[in-house]
Amino acid sequence: MLVSDFHYQLPKELIAQEPLADRSASRLLQLERASGQLRDRLFHEFPGLLCSDDLLVWNDSRVFPARLYGRRSGEKAQAVSPHNPAAREFLRGQVEVMLTKQISQDPNQWDCLMHPGRKIGVGERLFLGDGNRGEAELEAEVIARGSFGERRIEFRPVTDFFAVVDRIGHVPLPPYINRADLPVDRDRYQTVYARERGSVAAPTAGLHFTPEIISAITARGIETAAITLHVGLGTFQPVRVERVEDHKLHREAYNISSSAAAAINRALQAQRRVVAVGTTTVRVLEYAARQSASGELRAGSGEADIFIYPGFEFRVIGGLLTNFHLPQSTLLMLVCAFGGRDRVLAAYNHAVAEKYRFYSYGDCMLLE
Repeated sequence: MLVSDFHYQLPKELIAQEPLADRSASRLLQLERASGQLRDRLFHEFPGLLCSDDLLVWNDSRVFPARLYGRRSGEKAQAVSPHNPAAREFLRGQVEVMLTKQISQDPNQWDCLMHPGRKIGVGERLFLGDGNRGEAELEAEVIARGSFGERRIEFRPVTDFFAVVDRIGHVPLPPYINRADLPVDRDRYQTVYARERGSVAAPTAGLHFTPEIISAITARGIETAAITLHVGLGTFQPVRVERVEDHKLHREAYNISSSAAAAINRALQAQRRVVAVGTTTVRVLEYAARQSASGELRAGSGEADIFIYPGFEFRVIGGLLTNFHLPQSTLLMLVCAFGGRDRVLAAYNHAVAEKYRFYSYGDCMLLE
């Protein structure tokens, strides 16, 4: 299967650069998988599109300000201004660090993406701080080098690492949002039900929910459950091979509580539909279902590296709410595996023709 089989044309002006004033005002494209029928709707209709015995499962991971700016060792203390729209036009010595995964064996060690990656070698020291003041509040050393700008760094210990990151870090908006992050992004690039810190990208299907939408869902008696998958490099890593089967995903940490596992198992045993909010939720549920011979989900933590593309046999989910994804991405491949490649791509072409808003701050689809 070729990666190019998952391409579609998207005008740049349809890539959403800002969130809507009202989260639930997003448009929703409903796709009936069996027939391919499409319906143009609004997200505030979503509670009424669910069945009364559905189980709705979402990812409660919380995004943290994982993008840090600073300078390399031996350079003057002049950090790049993160408020500059051309923030990637780095001057000599300046560096951007995107934290992607904390190493559990040593909490001071992190995997990260670095820019400019090719110029930064093992042993180099980094001084990271406020872009306006140029003060170094974190110091790190590069201890290992990977490909495509990947590095492992070790921070000099500080009293409260995340408190410093929260103060000096910036919202890790994806590269197709062509602007610097703003204070509003700290709230809007976050689901209203986010709880567990650890993601470097939002589980964006959940960005449409409001407390009122959730109240409308529970008022109908629809059961909900939360799992956690901390979105890291595996979710947004580009595909650099020609054949889909040759691509490998990075592992991402997840957790399933005992209450969530029990709710999901009850629904499956009763043959009730499990509706996943977002591709990250799908990956956790389908990965966990394959960790026991019976297919029952077990409570606990682990790391998922499941790669879902057409031909995959879904054991858990029967419905999927998801945003629109980049061409030739693993996320689009997952959606095509669930909805059928031809029907999903036809739905994407319909969305383009109807001028839906795409990607993280864009509109969404419901596949059922």
